[in-house]
Amino acid sequence: MTVEAQRVLVKEVNWLGDVVMSLPALRAVRQAYPKARLSVMIKKELASFFDGAAWIDEVIPYGLRKGLKGLADRRRIVAEIRARTFDLAVLFPNSFDSALWPTLARVPRRAGFARDARGLMLTHKTLPTAEIVETHQVHYYLFMLRKTLGIEGSSEAYAPDVHAPSAEKMRAWLAARRKRPGGRLIALAVAAAYGPAKEWPADLYARLIDELAERHGAECVLVGAPNEKRKSAEVAAAAKHGALVAAGETGVGEAMALLSLCDGFAGNDSGSMHVAGALGLPTVGIYGSTRADRTGPLGGRTSILYKQIECSPCLKRTCKFGHYDCLKKIAPGDVVRALEGLKALG
Repeated sequence: MTVEAQRVLVKEVNWLGDVVMSLPALRAVRQAYPKARLSVMIKKELASFFDGAAWIDEVIPYGLRKGLKGLADRRRIVAEIRARTFDLAVLFPNSFDSALWPTLARVPRRAGFARDARGLMLTHKTLPTAEIVETHQVHYYLFMLRKTLGIEGSSEAYAPDVHAPSAEKMRAWLAARRKRPGGRLIALAVAAAYGPAKEWPADLYARLIDELAERHGAECVLVGAPNEKRKSAEVAAAAKHGALVAAGETGVGEAMALLSLCDGFAGNDSGSMHVAGALGLPTVGIYGSTRADRTGPLGGRTSILYKQIECSPCLKRTCKFGHYDCLKKIAPGDVVRALEGLKALG
């Protein structure tokens, strides 16, 4: 039976791709508490993900600095939670902090996975089964809700909400920069936060940009976080036909809006890939060290490129052998054919 609540806090996860994969669970919380005030606490750099989500009553962004300043930030977070007198806190991350904050803030009911030595701080808890850890991550959060609060949800409710003003802004951004506005626009994510074992080589991206231009007259826009701007600029410079660089130029909400204006996407296992797939964009995910069966893009128009070799998937940030062959064996032509198969190219 669902726990009664008038004011619900959901602590969201800390990576863009994980936010997308947790979205069905967040929508399930909304459906379970249609009249409650629903607040989402999320890292400030991800907060604009919810700019277009009118079904959420409040987004609480936060930041954590290092050292003593971080202690002050944590006190501030606890004070913010306490001031809102929540009845229920639903914790999507497994971290100790995410359970400690609502506990210190005296939220009476706290639901989540009893991991990271935090079981005593949870009033409604469960442990993931061996089976659920082996399925796609979208089911992980739904499993927790079902086992702790009796909340059911659909794994298909993953489409994010695009903020209309951001879409208008990105239309203007593209209009001012595109060299071939009549051609198809393909978004590429050439970097990944996890590390180089998830990153298809930069020279192959440059070749892909040129193949897309020469075979289909397509133009590419490179998307990503601020710390991925340099690599994106290097890839664009290495391509004979060049590319637009949006990495570091947009917030998360604007990047979502930009992706919604594209005809297709190809890139590493990254937050941008998850957003593109969930938006229904023809999406090609390039996989190396990670498992597409667990963290593949959601959506009905997706394709995975993965070359099985003896040591993969290793789930490592870097290749212990230094060759990155699982990625290098994927050719630019493979990506072009995958995009063609998804009807992203004319």
